[in-house]
Amino acid sequence: MPDTAELARSRAVADVPAVKMLIGGEWREGAETYDVIDPYRNEVVARAPQSSQSDVADAVAAAVEAKARVAAIPPYERAALLRRVHDMIDGRADEIAEIGTRETGKAVSEMRIEVTRSKDTASLSADEAVKIQGEHMPLDSAPQGAGKIAMLLRFPVGVVAGITPFNAPFNLALHKIAPSFAAGNAIVLKPPPQAPLTVHKLVELFVDAGMPPGALNVVYGDEAGPALVADPRVDFITFTGSNRAGAQIKAQSGMRRVALELGGNGPNIVHADADLDKAASLCARNAMKNAGQSCISVQTIYVHEDVLEPFKTKLLELVRAIKVGDPLDPETEVGTLIDEPTAARVAEWVAEAVAGGAKVEIGGTREGALFQPTVLTGVKPEMKVVCEEIFGPVVNLTPYGSLDDVFATVNKGRFGLHCGIFTKSLDVGFRAIREIRMGGVVIDGPSTWRIDQMAYGGIKDSGLSREGPRYAIRDMTDERLVIFNL
Repeated sequence: MPDTAELARSRAVADVPAVKMLIGGEWREGAETYDVIDPYRNEVVARAPQSSQSDVADAVAAAVEAKARVAAIPPYERAALLRRVHDMIDGRADEIAEIGTRETGKAVSEMRIEVTRSKDTASLSADEAVKIQGEHMPLDSAPQGAGKIAMLLRFPVGVVAGITPFNAPFNLALHKIAPSFAAGNAIVLKPPPQAPLTVHKLVELFVDAGMPPGALNVVYGDEAGPALVADPRVDFITFTGSNRAGAQIKAQSGMRRVALELGGNGPNIVHADADLDKAASLCARNAMKNAGQSCISVQTIYVHEDVLEPFKTKLLELVRAIKVGDPLDPETEVGTLIDEPTAARVAEWVAEAVAGGAKVEIGGTREGALFQPTVLTGVKPEMKVVCEEIFGPVVNLTPYGSLDDVFATVNKGRFGLHCGIFTKSLDVGFRAIREIRMGGVVIDGPSTWRIDQMAYGGIKDSGLSREGPRYAIRDMTDERLVIFNL
């Protein structure tokens, strides 16, 4: 007799939504599929295709065939489609938020914020679609240029490859699709394997809004990313994810341009003159939200030695009050990590730090994919929890004595995404701006601050180029010099 529990599981799996690829305007099933598991309930929530190299090649071919047609769409029509997507998000926001929570373990309250916020990404891209412009270049400042007129004009690059991560699956996918279409390109998107259904719901919005066939193509699975990057017909690659994968893409891209938004380790500085209540509140919340799974999450807080103890007391009190648990509970503030192996890796890094002399002030335990919000003291710069990107709900407290010392410490790191500094002094703030080598320096606020119109990105091992519709469109267009001989 078949096992009753196994039969029940088979029926449950049969009922889960099946994600399909979109290639040339047609939905396609995969020859092979994989199950997407809810990290809190350990249940199958979706089945997604493992796109083959042939699927990827077909998707790129569809984008190549469509790119001239997409480029010919007047900007006002591209903008109108993006505004239709903006308008449709509200009606599906609750459904999408629940799906995203089931797939990733992200607290549903945060997932709702992400989905609603993504409306800005769509509308900002629509606004920028009608603002793409070049410039006049005066040539008659030299005798050879007399009687000539020159202009720099912008044209779509052609075919964009977009690869996106799991930690903000809906909005970050939109940050690839919307600017690409606004710029007049066709795109092949490879969503994260952990959240395919969430992105599928976004793709449905574009299809329902009237996206032309081939303008948006979507492939899934482990093989799709490398195959997409390797295809020479791709003109531009935009990637958000890990440093390791970003370095591989950079090595494989050849002469093609890339935009890489990679990791960070969230240094934040609390100076002696800071508002400690404000700093503790913002640091506690922004170290733990999304279970610390943000490349600009507050990871290490350098606190001036004069205020270390009162700041620590306030921070621990706030972290202790954070509600951890079922991500679908509206009261939950911190859900799970993306999966249990990731939670186990975070626990291992914390254990290594403790073995090296660090102290767990609060937290440090896990249950499955849930990891309790954790504060460490006594850490050393060479510990993984400090020098690497932990991508978990762990924050380090470490004292400093002078700005010279703390700025030097921050600058020694291989990452260069965002740094926050809490101070009431303009002199200290401007010194931080001049001396800290980061893609962004947030004055009197945490490293985690970001809105969608920002020029967001980093330097060093944190990546290349900038996200934000205006800046992505700049990357997704080519400059062409035109000279008139009159």
